Amino acid sequence: MLHTIIKTTVSALLFTAAMASFAGNLNVSKEVTVNASPETTWKMIGDFNHLDVWHPVVVASQLTQGNSQSAGAVRLLTLGNGATITETLVSNNNALRSYTYAITQSPLPIADYVSTITVSAAADGKSTVTWSSSFDASGATDEEAINTISGIYDAGLNSLDKHFNK
Repeated sequence: MLHTIIKTTVSALLFTAAMASFAGNLNVSKEVTVNASPETTWKMIGDFNHLDVWHPVVVASQLTQGNSQSAGAVRLLTLGNGATITETLVSNNNALRSYTYAITQSPLPIADYVSTITVSAAADGKSTVTWSSSFDASGATDEEAINTISGIYDAGLNSLDKHFNK
């Protein structure tokens, strides 16, 4: 049993280190403060397979490998236009209300994309959601790639803002 736990932990650490080495040179970071506790906000966004619950562009999220709380899980996102994105969960820390994932296949003009979503406590019982990433442009200028990712983050964070700040 201990051998299995150690093997799983070592595998997760190696996977995390490998994915981090693929991170790109461009960065985007966005945040929103919402009128909900960190615990409530994390319930909404903390499950790796629930992006379709809060992001308006994602119409379906299907777990194709693993479970949504463990590194190595793979989700297939379907967008409103029918395009799909495959993402792998790199790490998950429910205690810190944070997970990191990598896009492994996508029509987006990016490569080597690694992103982290975190929920932290803010004043007056509110919470701040931070969504950040690093990536390289692929088939587009750096500015176009940054604008694309910024638009995706803005849409998701604006949706959370509307949901919690009615």
